[in-house]
Amino acid sequence: MKFSFNHNNFNVLDLKKSIAFYEEALGLKVTGEYKAPDGSFILAYLGDGATKHRLELTWLRDRKEPYNLGDNEFHLAFDVDDMKTAHEKHKAMGCICFENPAMGIYFINDPDGYWIEIIPEDM
Repeated sequence: MKFSFNHNNFNVLDLKKSIAFYEEALGLKVTGEYKAPDGSFILAYLGDGATKHRLELTWLRDRKEPYNLGDNEFHLAFDVDDMKTAHEKHKAMGCICFENPAMGIYFINDPDGYWIEIIPEDM
């Protein structure tokens, strides 16, 4: 028996805003979508075009209050081939929330406050 990663899920309050963020910040593209027949939720799947792994964004129609993300100890991580350019882009977007220069990494946060770690490709 063999298991492999398929996707991670983040619940979001504004699906269009979140999709736009992930497209601009990380180059992810919508690869699929499921809309509940009763309109109660929408699932949007985003991919990087290079791996099978996807990010599932879940929008719930009746959810109005922000999600409790605890201490943000869970996160996604992306490696990048040009750390300097990525950092400049994210700085211009105003989404860098934490930097660790000693480790050579930093974190950005999405519109709902989820943290995404950015690491050099060779790390």
